Amino acid sequence: MFKKGLKVALASLVILSLGLAGCGNTSNTQDTSKQAANSGSAKVLKVGTDPTFAPFEFVDEKNNTTGFDVDLMKAIADDMGYTVQYENSAFDGLVTSLQAGNYDAVIAAMTITPERLESVDFSDKYLMAEQFIAVKKGSPIKTTADLKGKKIGVQSGTTGQTVVEGLGISPLKFDAIPDAMNDLLNGGVDAVVADSPVVLYFIKQNPNFNIEYVKGDFTKEYYGIAVKKGNTELKDKFNASLKKLHDSGTYNDIYKKWFNVDAPAIQ
Repeated sequence: MFKKGLKVALASLVILSLGLAGCGNTSNTQDTSKQAANSGSAKVLKVGTDPTFAPFEFVDEKNNTTGFDVDLMKAIADDMGYTVQYENSAFDGLVTSLQAGNYDAVIAAMTITPERLESVDFSDKYLMAEQFIAVKKGSPIKTTADLKGKKIGVQSGTTGQTVVEGLGISPLKFDAIPDAMNDLLNGGVDAVVADSPVVLYFIKQNPNFNIEYVKGDFTKEYYGIAVKKGNTELKDKFNASLKKLHDSGTYNDIYKKWFNVDAPAIQ
């Protein structure tokens, strides 16, 4: 956390730019998409997310959940004939809540990993990312190897935590990326490891904070929409809609809205 004065103001700006963490909600354990389809009423997809991960999902100045993932899920739901109801939760609790039936799906810039595939199923991959190292300008950290012996911040439960721990480093774990970035700016950590689009967006939104990134040599990652294990019907619907959005150019339009460039091929 920042101390009084200027540092408090800076922390407020960071939190505003990246969004605020929400609270988890519960529901019954039946698949709500199937309930809605059978009832003949408006079909609703209950989707879990963690709105602290700009530009993918965050809370805007009007207290609305917005971002790339939000726009993408709306386009998918529109194609399927559904509306979306978001349930906000801390990232590291999303999979457990999905398993419990509290959501129909999770979209939260969630990387498809072998470990997660043991607990949930994923749609086809919809975006490629990698881990970047955020540091203050002038930092001696220039490579991944330079992280050794340093204090590294990560968001709990993310692949950022996984790769840092894979280096034999015990990172400082935060509930949200804004908290980790605040600690970086305040000198509490020497670097923050997070998904590349999130780091780039933070730097773009806060040009006066003198933050830069180190690309490192981490492997590429792919995001997917998580569904409850065995929910092949919903997964197949997501995949069919994702293909339509790619073929029609809608996916590229959404990508360009948030990243100002055409969407790269997912390889």
